Amino acid sequence: MAYPNVGTILDRTTRLLKQHYLRAFREEGIDISTEQWVLLDRLYSSGDASQTELANGTYKDAPTVSRIIDKLAKKKLVERRRFPNDRRRYLVCITKTGKDVHDRITPYVKDLRLRTWNGLSEDDFNRLQNILQHIRDNFEEE
Repeated sequence: MAYPNVGTILDRTTRLLKQHYLRAFREEGIDISTEQWVLLDRLYSSGDASQTELANGTYKDAPTVSRIIDKLAKKKLVERRRFPNDRRRYLVCITKTGKDVHDRITPYVKDLRLRTWNGLSEDDFNRLQNILQHIRDNFEEE
């Protein structure tokens, strides 16, 4: 069997989804990237977190998370606070402005997620998750 270039298909799909998210954010007048949205959403739903927890929870490497946090902090959407018992580590916290931005964007994100799965079943979603996990496992075992 000839296997399709899965990487190209995944990359093209990811880029197309990101374009739609960015357009929705821009139309709402919010200057935020999809990567920044992922961290902001994680902090909104799960509460304050360390940089390591954010990296693990969003499947991003620590330097990338650090850069995203810096950008979100400049926009006053998050802030870093020292851990109470460890002055070397920081806790990343969503600000009131960050919560307001999250609340404004969430309806658009929900709409885009519904649009993404239009015509597909829960079984389709579960199969896709299993296939993608299997592909990751193929490479993580090395």
